[in-house]
Amino acid sequence: MKLNRYALSIVISGLTACTWVEPTKEGSEVLLVKASNVETCKNLGTTNTFVKHKIGVVTRSEEKVTEELITLAKNRAAEKGGDSIVSKGPVSEGSMSFDIYKCGE
Repeated sequence: MKLNRYALSIVISGLTACTWVEPTKEGSEVLLVKASNVETCKNLGTTNTFVKHKIGVVTRSEEKVTEELITLAKNRAAEKGGDSIVSKGPVSEGSMSFDIYKCGE
């Protein structure tokens, strides 16, 4: 019985550290910038990103969740022709919103 609990805790610990969102080639070229950096850029819209912030009763690392949300936003920005994103606020229960901009030619 103790072995099963130990094995389960290892599996859960491993899952909370996993990154399931991978950047696309185009998404890896999108920059996360501050609003002051996009004053002369074209606004292409907004994207709302969502990931699992809990696995069962285990809450995932805020850093990992944030990293995945940013990666999703970068991928979506690239799909819309954007090259920059600006966070509209902090992470809230596994979601985050971003404005998408086109700054380069």
